Parts: sequence; C-alpha cells; structure tokens
Amino acid sequence: MSIFAGNKEAAGESPRRRASDQMPLSIVAHDLTVTGDLEAEGVVKVEGKVRGTIRAGSQILIAPGSLVEGDLHTKECVVGGQVKGTIHASERVELQASAVIEGDIMTQRIAILEGARVSGEVRMDGETSTSP
Repeated sequence: MSIFAGNKEAAGESPRRRASDQMPLSIVAHDLTVTGDLEAEGVVKVEGKVRGTIRAGSQILIAPGSLVEGDLHTKECVVGGQVKGTIHASERVELQASAVIEGDIMTQRIAILEGARVSGEVRMDGETSTSP
C-alpha cells in the first residue's frame, strides 16, 4: 500500500470519520492583522486581529488575546478574546473566562464561564440566522 493511497476505506477508516477530518481550518495567526471580510466553509480560528465580518460555515474560534472588530456569522462560536460586533451563531456560543464582548449575541444556546464580560443584549428567541 502506498502512503499516498487515496482509498481510506481500505485503510480501515469509516466514511463518517473521513468527513470530519476534511473540515477545512483557516487560521489568522497571532502576528497577523486582517482588514476586510473573511468567508470560509469550515472553521475560522483567529489568534491575531480582524477588522471586518467573519463568516464560517461550521465554527469560529476567537483565541485569548485576539481581537475582532466586526460581526461573526456561523453555527458555533467559541470566544476567548475580544469581539466588538454582533455574534450570530445558529447553534451555540461559548464565552470563555477571558472573553470580552462589546455587542449583541444571537444564538440558540449559550455557555458563559465566570469572568467573561458582555456589554450587549443576548437573544435566544430563534432569530439566529447566520446571514445578515
């Protein structure tokens, strides 16, 4: 068997596992500042700064020490850094202890750890579309 073989089922991996392994990950590194909107099908992880709207089909991760000045649109959003904008998450938002939110949050479910700060309104009434 070649190390470049494309048939993963023959190697014993299930089709379900392969689908999750193929989720694309886009990273804004800690030393990078992006000015403009970002759009990705999979996961966007921000470790640096973004000035613009972020749209991710699956998940947005905002690392501690990072900054986003713009709206977030996704299914699930995990925030450990600072967001100045509205979070639209159709499924879930998690605010870690280091999170600072200056804006509204619209989601179905939310988890807020002790220490997180929110200056805005939290809405969980079903109006959580990931598009504007």
